[in-house]
Formats: sequence, structure tokens, C-alpha cells
Amino acid sequence: MIPIPAKSDTPDIPGRPTHDIGVARRDCPPARSGGRKALRRLGAATLTAGALVAAGCGSSGSPSPGSSSAAAGHTGGTYTILANSAFGVADLAQNYTLEEWQLAIDTHDGLVQFKRVGGTAGTQIVPDLAASIPTPTAGGKTYVFHIRKGIKFSNGQVMKPSDFVTTFERQFTVPGPTTFYSGIVGASKCGNAAKTGKCDLSQGVVADDTNYTLTIHLTAADPEFLDKLALPFAYVVPASTSMKLTGNNVPPGTGPYLWQSYNPNKEAVLVRNKYFHVWNAEAQPAGYPDKIVEKYGQTVSDEVTAVQNGQADEVFDGDVIPADRLNELNGAQYAKQVHVNPLTADWYFAFNTKQPPFNNLKARQAANFAADRNAYVKIGGGPSLAVPTCQVLPPNFPGYKPYCPYTAGSDTTKWTGPDLAKAKALVKASGTAGMKVVVNTDIPDKALGEQMVSDLNKIGYKASLQALAGSIQYPFVQNSNNSKKWNIAWSAWYQDYPAPSDFLNVLLGCGSIHPGSDASPNIAAFCDKSIQAQMDKAEQLSVTDPTAANAIWAQVDHAMTDQAPWVDLYNPKQIDFLSSRVHGYQWNPQWYILIDQQWLSK
Repeated sequence: MIPIPAKSDTPDIPGRPTHDIGVARRDCPPARSGGRKALRRLGAATLTAGALVAAGCGSSGSPSPGSSSAAAGHTGGTYTILANSAFGVADLAQNYTLEEWQLAIDTHDGLVQFKRVGGTAGTQIVPDLAASIPTPTAGGKTYVFHIRKGIKFSNGQVMKPSDFVTTFERQFTVPGPTTFYSGIVGASKCGNAAKTGKCDLSQGVVADDTNYTLTIHLTAADPEFLDKLALPFAYVVPASTSMKLTGNNVPPGTGPYLWQSYNPNKEAVLVRNKYFHVWNAEAQPAGYPDKIVEKYGQTVSDEVTAVQNGQADEVFDGDVIPADRLNELNGAQYAKQVHVNPLTADWYFAFNTKQPPFNNLKARQAANFAADRNAYVKIGGGPSLAVPTCQVLPPNFPGYKPYCPYTAGSDTTKWTGPDLAKAKALVKASGTAGMKVVVNTDIPDKALGEQMVSDLNKIGYKASLQALAGSIQYPFVQNSNNSKKWNIAWSAWYQDYPAPSDFLNVLLGCGSIHPGSDASPNIAAFCDKSIQAQMDKAEQLSVTDPTAANAIWAQVDHAMTDQAPWVDLYNPKQIDFLSSRVHGYQWNPQWYILIDQQWLSK
């Protein structure tokens, strides 16, 4: 859950890393070379706990009542989004931003897609350009897709299975985040494709334009492969598309809209694709607006004013609404226009488990008992925008089972308050009392670091703050060459797709430790071989029995929490503010707001 800096009236928010290129997701700040997953990072607005009360907000995982019938005949109009800044390069092979992805799902298609509905059903994989979802063969290493016939690109060209060969090869020649598809046979030989402009995946992606099949061969079974195919990197483009970066020109797609223009200094404009027809409404339904426009350059405060006045329809959900404007929106007048939704994301502090004092389990557990999660929630915007947590997996996520052993009282299903007495006892038992502790964070999230310093000092440590520029903080704490310079470091992670391994294995797996590298997402350098064995078992089992696999993931999540490689702080929420003329709001866990599934009052 994986970017161009999101600027607003609040301080610039640094981002989290993408994969192996420096492309940022727009709802995050600038991305750097990083681990195999990307993050969706929304900065913490400096709000009071009462800045936006739940009673004053709508929260939609599904359409408003009766929306399906009400939407009939409501096509037309121009839906206008206001965003503080653009999303950078528009080529789908490289762009790693929620901002473009929310538009790209309306203009392009892949073999499969996340179901285009709100709520938890939106995490389901459904067939898109493939007529059905195949059962993998050869031990999970071969997928045979039957491609739909009679579908055209927005330039009128007929879509064929061979177009997918170019699509996957471009991922390496452009290049994009290649690690998603590095398991395809032949991909290992495309390491220099960005320089040579050539990548031969003919043995791994086999197209039959006569029988309209596409066969993909993997070097090893990948239980998350269908999720990866549902990402925009795998959305088909014509075989005639340049193997080089197309810059601000988006290659033709097959969706209900096409890119009429994109100027990162002005706006992006999507209009209807006259060649589109519905083949599977669960994957790619027809859109309601005739035109979708995203305009750039205003302050977020001005965006809010424009939406209030009906001059625009949406404040881009990656822009952080200033606290004073949220106070304005906290009232009955805007109750139907403000929507708050929980995100599948974690904000946390990772311990440096290779250096004292936190190479000691009791010391790590002590810090968890001492953490005043209510204070962190307040910094994150208050209880309407953040929910305290003690565990790695977020709520409403596969494998999630509520667990919090680090709380006052006896209820271990939720956090109710810190237990300083227990924390101090653990510090004493660990023999680490009085040790110096460096708390690392980035400058925009300095308040979180200051709170952690306070929490640690209360239980007998001598903590100090190390606040780094956002552009260097995350690479700094990933690189083991810097491990003696910090003891506990802030970070955040947002899902790429709904798989427990996207959190547990990527962020805390033994294979995610890369010494001396800026791309080592296991910041804690935590490795428990018995827990890793359980994760490996769950990964393999998820191919044949997802329910049983999720039961194992729940056990892993609890075992990891007991080992305390992190201090989990909270799971964030997101605010959507829409104009009064917008109807049919839906919030999808993968794509967030479903732009084209909303209609406008006439």
C-alpha cells in the first residue's frame, strides 16, 4: 500500500520509498530508492483532537443509499479536482503516484483488476481484459489468460495479446519499478534494459494472437502475482508504444476515458473514449462525467474555498487540509460533503535491534508500555483522523485480529493507556536504565519524535531528538552504515495491495535486510527465523487456501508484536471533501475515491 511531493499550507511532507527508482507517489513526498513496496504517505495535519468530529463527517465504503438507481441517466458534466501540485511523469510504466493512479484506472486496463466498488469488496480481484481468472499450473508458475476480443485502444487500434508483451518489457526498458515483475522468466536478463532499450521476455510472456491467449511463466510461484497484475504498471498499451519513457504523453488505453492532455504546470484533462464498451462492469464500469479535469497550483486552503463555493468538485485527497479549514468543515452544513475513511497503513517507530538498549527485548517492550498513543493520535489529527494501535497489520485487512499487549488494564484487544509502572520495571530488569537514546525522525514529523523523547525519558532513558530533512531521513535509517547513529526511528507504510506480507514480510522479514544499502525496508534489522518460517508457510499456503493462510498471518502478527521490533503508533484516516453537487461517493480500499463513479447535479 506504494509518491511527486505533496505541498500544502502545512510543511512539506517527505515521502517513503518506491522500489528501485526515484519516482514518488503524489500523496507521498519525494520517493527514493527503496524496498520492493512503495508507500502511500499522507502527512500528519497539525490538528487538535476536536478538529473534525466523527458526527460531522460521512464515512463511505459503499455508495450512498439508492445510488445505483439514482445514477441511471445522470451522465454528463465536468468533474473538477484541485491538487496543489501535479504527479510528475505521466507514463504508466514509471509513475508511482496515487494521484495518477486514480485517473489511470479510468483510462487503462490490465488482465485483472480490483473490483471497482467501495468497501472491503473492493479488495477482490476480478477479470478485466482477461475473460476469466486462471488457475495457475506448473506448481503455481504458469498462468494462461484468455484475452477478450473486440476491444480497442483509445486510438482505434485493436487490442491483442501481443500488446501485453510490450507492456511488460517496457517496465524494464523505461524503466519502472521492476521488482513487481522480476519473477517473470527472462526478467533476470533485463538488468541493463534501461541502458540498452532492449528486454526480451518472449519466453516468459508468450502471446498467441490467433487464439487470443497470453501465457505468463514465472521462475517461482508468487501468491501475490494477481495483485501485482492489477497495478497500473501492468495496464496494457499498444505494441507500437516507444520502449523509452513517454514523458507527459500517456500511451493509449482501453478504458472509458482517454488522456486529452496533461500539463504538469496547469492541468490534466480526461474525456470519453469513443471506442470503449463495457465488458465487465465489476472491473471497468462506464463513467458518469463526460470530462474529468485535475487542475494544479492553488494552495490547499484555496482548494477548500473553491469546493465550498461550487467552483470545483474535489480537494485532491493527497492534499492535507489545514487545521483551521477542517474546523470550518466540522459542522452540519458540510456533513454530506466530508467523508472520513480508515487507511490500511501504519505509522510507527522502528527500534534499532542491533544496538543497545533496544537489542534487548525487555527494553523494547518497556518503550511500548510507555508510549502515550493518545498523544501520537493527537499529533496525527485527533481520534477522527487516527486510531491507536499496537500491532503491525492494520484493521480491515487480511489476517488482522485485534491485539494489544502493551496497554494498561487487562483487555489486550485494544490500547487504553500507557502503563509506566510496568515500563519502568522492564527497563530495570533489562539493565538499560540511564542509557542514551537517539530518536530519529524527519523534520515535518518532529512532533512525533519529541513525544517519543518524552515517553522514553519518563522511564529512565536519556533520550534526544535527531530530526533530518525528509529527503535523507528514510535512506539514512535504512542503511546499516548509520546504525550506530540512532536507536529508534520514525516511519510509515501504506499498502500496495491487500496482502499481509506487504507489511509483515516486507518490513520485518529476514530477506528485507540489505546491509550497507539505502534500500533495506526492514529498518529494525529484525530477523526471527521461527517467525520467518511461519511467514514463508503462509505465503505458500495463500495460493491454495487463503483462509488458512490468513489464520497463520494473524499468528505471525501477534508473535511479531510480542517481539516488539516497533512501537506501533496509530492507523491513519483520510478526509475527502467534495462539492454539494457530487453524488454516489464510494471509497475503495485500493484506489480510494472512485472518481468516475460519481455523478453531478445538473
